[in-house]
Amino acid sequence: MDEPTAGFAAWIGRTEHVAEELCVNPALAAAATLDDTTTPLGPGAALPLLWHWFYFLPRAPQARLGTDGHPQRGDFMPPIPYPRRMFAGARLHVHQPLVLGLPARREGVIRNVTTKSGRSGALAFVTVGYQFFQNEVLCIEEEQDIVYREPGPPVPAPAVVELPPPPAGAWSRTIVPDSRLLFRFSALTFNAHRIHYDRPYALSEEGYPGLVVHGPLTAILLLELVRHNSPRQVVGFSFRGQAPLFDLAPFRLVGVPEGDRVTLEAQGPDGKPALSAEAELA
Repeated sequence: MDEPTAGFAAWIGRTEHVAEELCVNPALAAAATLDDTTTPLGPGAALPLLWHWFYFLPRAPQARLGTDGHPQRGDFMPPIPYPRRMFAGARLHVHQPLVLGLPARREGVIRNVTTKSGRSGALAFVTVGYQFFQNEVLCIEEEQDIVYREPGPPVPAPAVVELPPPPAGAWSRTIVPDSRLLFRFSALTFNAHRIHYDRPYALSEEGYPGLVVHGPLTAILLLELVRHNSPRQVVGFSFRGQAPLFDLAPFRLVGVPEGDRVTLEAQGPDGKPALSAEAELA
């Protein structure tokens, strides 16, 4: 494993504390965006897992946004100079669900900063740990992997092929990732990164063939596949991004339940895995 980057080692151990009341309205807006018309969402209701990403949002002033739409770095996150930023993966353990209508607290810490060289150039990895509390009780533990990289060559559009049938007993759903969905998700997460809604910028500045589907959106959609197909509570979840998805063609979600685990995958229009995940059931 690479040693911590010397220039940013001082950020390891840096902490952040954010308190917020889990108001119902963001959850209602998320349900509308996800076409969820059945989940009860009122004061006292459990917040579906991963929907805490619609809360505790960074609220950088407009003047502190970079040209790509991301907040300038150097406060909690280290000021890594590579311009491309990706939410590459996460691991979560659930002690108990967060509850709507009550105050909550998120405590964050920078756990590691490393760099290495990849096929597309230099990469920097920042590992961030979060703990979420309500009534001083630890509810969720989460560890995120944020990746920064240098600009690389243009990304080609994936081929569109006829996908084979999902495995026997699997759950599946096809998602049409149009610009309306991506814009709404950006608004829900207060995410101004232009690759998700500004097509000329995404194509000309970052070399993508279309608007980029948010990695967290894909992760949430996979976990929603579990939630709407299994009555059991999810107590653990992990995911890892493998390739970007775009608004150019539908993609497929597949979940294969086996015992206390569900193996999950978002498959691009070319049939290749774009995001792999696993859910642990109680």
